[in-house]
Amino acid sequence: MVVYSNQPAVTELDEFYIHTVAVETYEGSGAAGDVYALPQYVDGFLEGKVILVRDSKGQQVVASSRFFTDTEYAGIFTPDSRITIDGRVSYVISQNRNDSGNLHLPDHAEIYLK
Repeated sequence: MVVYSNQPAVTELDEFYIHTVAVETYEGSGAAGDVYALPQYVDGFLEGKVILVRDSKGQQVVASSRFFTDTEYAGIFTPDSRITIDGRVSYVISQNRNDSGNLHLPDHAEIYLK
């Protein structure tokens, strides 16, 4: 089991990460329904913005918000993972890991939520 800390390495975007979400990574379906990992708490920035995105099957769907966080957390935001913030539950549509490589720009992950 991977355990993430709320204290990642300091980045240029840390001052913008004012929200904390509980992420329950989707692990598949079982006899009793969907199965999720134990919640992990991740700091980031939640933006309420309606946009069209493509899901894991390539279909266009409407995202009701986006969550921005450090790239080290990108792997736990798999499609259909459950996200809870302030009692509101959302599900991951898709995510994009933005790594600038040798450009040394602020790296971040962008998670699209329904």
